[in-house]
Amino acid sequence: EFIDNYDGSMKEPSLLPTSFPNVLVSSNTGIAVGMASQICGFNLEEVCRTTIEYLSDPECDLLSTMPAPDFSTGGEIVYDRAEMENIYNTGRGSFKVRARWRYVQKENIIEIYEIPYTTTTEAIVDKVAELIKAGKVREVNDMRDETDLSGLKLAIDLKRGTDPEKLMQKLFKLTPLMDSFPCNFNILVAGNPKVMGVREILSEWSAWRMECVRRRVYFDLSKKKDKLHLLKGLEKILLDIDKAIAIIRNTELEAEVVPNLMMGFGIDKAQAEYVAEIKLRNINREYILKRVSETEELEKAIEELEETLKSRRKIKSIIVNELRQVIKKYPCPRRTGIVYANEIEEFEETELVEDYPVTVFISNEGYFKKITPLSLRMNSEQKFKDGDGLKMSFESSNRTELLIFTDQQHVYKTKLSDFDNTKASDLGVYLPTKLEMEDGERIVSVICPGDYKKQLLLFFENGKIARLEMSAYETKTNRKKLINAYSDKSPLVEVMPISEDINVAMFSTDGRALVFNTSLLQLKTSRTTQGVAGMSLKKNHKLNSAVQLESTVIKNVSRYRVRSLPAAGALLKDEDRGEEQMSLIN
Repeated sequence: EFIDNYDGSMKEPSLLPTSFPNVLVSSNTGIAVGMASQICGFNLEEVCRTTIEYLSDPECDLLSTMPAPDFSTGGEIVYDRAEMENIYNTGRGSFKVRARWRYVQKENIIEIYEIPYTTTTEAIVDKVAELIKAGKVREVNDMRDETDLSGLKLAIDLKRGTDPEKLMQKLFKLTPLMDSFPCNFNILVAGNPKVMGVREILSEWSAWRMECVRRRVYFDLSKKKDKLHLLKGLEKILLDIDKAIAIIRNTELEAEVVPNLMMGFGIDKAQAEYVAEIKLRNINREYILKRVSETEELEKAIEELEETLKSRRKIKSIIVNELRQVIKKYPCPRRTGIVYANEIEEFEETELVEDYPVTVFISNEGYFKKITPLSLRMNSEQKFKDGDGLKMSFESSNRTELLIFTDQQHVYKTKLSDFDNTKASDLGVYLPTKLEMEDGERIVSVICPGDYKKQLLLFFENGKIARLEMSAYETKTNRKKLINAYSDKSPLVEVMPISEDINVAMFSTDGRALVFNTSLLQLKTSRTTQGVAGMSLKKNHKLNSAVQLESTVIKNVSRYRVRSLPAAGALLKDEDRGEEQMSLIN
């Protein structure tokens, strides 16, 4: 179909009749009003072979002949068959593409010679420089862009003793050296946008291509029929060439030549026009016999074309032959390699983080210090701001993760390795700023979750206690903030991690204490549970603190400055179950 061009001065085809599914070969990204499209490129040879398979069997396995996309920039696709099948079926999804690299041992450098299609060398170099500046990549001395006429090359100078394999795993995770390609196969079909999978695209293209070939065959058939018709008229002239010459010579007006030929030989206007246009030098028996000899070949060709128009199988055969010609004319090996996701060793960020013992100090106002044992031995006297003081301290290691509970029902997750080592004489890092806390948000407790296999006791001002699995705060992604992390019915007083049942003492603002064993507490599944009633509080009083007791200390309660204790024991009430349990004090 032809339509007007941009200014209406001429005609242009509405679609070019490409002989292969070009929409799958050329990577396309487009954004328009109300819709967007993101189509990844596939290998030309694989697309042609897959189309051939599809034409013979619409239910064929597309992944067997076209396993994954192929990009002009090379790289490697991290292959997940289930993920790829979803993209092929629905036209939506994403997959990861990573760079290709080699290690030059003699120079102790890594050379990156292919990068993902979705990124640039500038973006990669800038990101690596940012990580080096932030101290997150300490294994790199320098990174240079050495791209020249011989091809792309990014050179990374390594420090002595660096494992290049582990470093590249780290860079794949932290930089655009591995990037995701989102797929959204939104295609215009008859002027309407439609999201289609690969099989549906091949179906639409095959139907459209068959119509193109049918129109082309019909066009050729019409031309051959017209030519045969003219030759039939020329054949009649052959019977008496002298008569044709005499008619033309004896006609006085040019406009009457064609009508006179029509009457003289019983031919139509088109045939007469054809005879009248023959050059004088060609009005001989040899020329006319050569032209007439084409008649038999034309009749055979017309018969074949008419049979083709009636047969879908023959039209498909034409399309398949053209696809094979494309493969033969433009051999195209894959540029993007395939690595299987289950064969790739997952990068553990802690592997490249130096591990060593540290002591953590947190002040009442939220200042944080991480001090090494050597620095602590040199100076153990802690410096704080005026009016500030030590809230808590504990020994840990540099790879440890922290859970920071605040008074706004938030839990912030961070790692000790994200903080620089400080000295006792420093004020430290202000946690609310570092963790981007909300205005006025205050830290209640900080714990080290370890492998998240322990349990947590949450103590609230109203005397209630919640016992939870620590795994309730474990996340699969790198989330830095958990909201609604615990009940908002009463302010949080203390968070206590436990690995087994222990004895705990709770203290109220009126000087009373409650001692019980945690075996009396039922484990809750929801982290927003209100807990169970642990300590009955007098009016205008609240829970002040809670501590873990050693078994030897329980006998000497006075050590905790307890003024008074309940007479016989302390009542623990599970409000969710309506049961009452008794904890006797030793």
